Amino acid sequence: MPRVLLEKQIASYNTDVISCNMIVFDASTLILIAKIEVLSGFLESVGFQVCVPGEVAKESCAIKRSLDALLIRKSLDESKIRVVAVRDRKLVTKLRRDFGLGMGEAEAIALAHFEKAALIGIDDKNGINACKLLGVPFTTAIGILIRMHEKELLTTEHALLKLTQLGQHGRYKRSILEDAKRRLEAEDD
Repeated sequence: MPRVLLEKQIASYNTDVISCNMIVFDASTLILIAKIEVLSGFLESVGFQVCVPGEVAKESCAIKRSLDALLIRKSLDESKIRVVAVRDRKLVTKLRRDFGLGMGEAEAIALAHFEKAALIGIDDKNGINACKLLGVPFTTAIGILIRMHEKELLTTEHALLKLTQLGQHGRYKRSILEDAKRRLEAEDD
């Protein structure tokens, strides 16, 4: 499996990937990139194993008839996303207690930490804080969108449309959306 090295860290989201063998997702980020229909393009281009803990798989596919849940279920069924058991249950409990995280977020962070994952995709503010404390590299759905644009997997026009959709579906501060828009438009200069 090839090792991937991405660049650039941003204060509010991160597009870094250090050398390692997997990326882990929390349900929020996985659902967001499925909702804006970039999940399959991401999975095809990422170059290493994408994993989720069991709780995230359940949370992501809970609404079975939604397009995002069907896209995620298809990716799981085709083994493009692998479900991995979380071994460090004590860390899951501690993360839930200390950061007020749901089970999915806590399992995703614990899995990423234990497996020394290259990156975790997470959009939960408390989860991001936990990642910072544990030294787990993270990104958000916006970070993934920007990186896909940098890799020329999305045109500027298409990326801006997807950013608008993220603004509708996600819980982002206006300043984060504006910064992302500037970055996407700057790539054309």
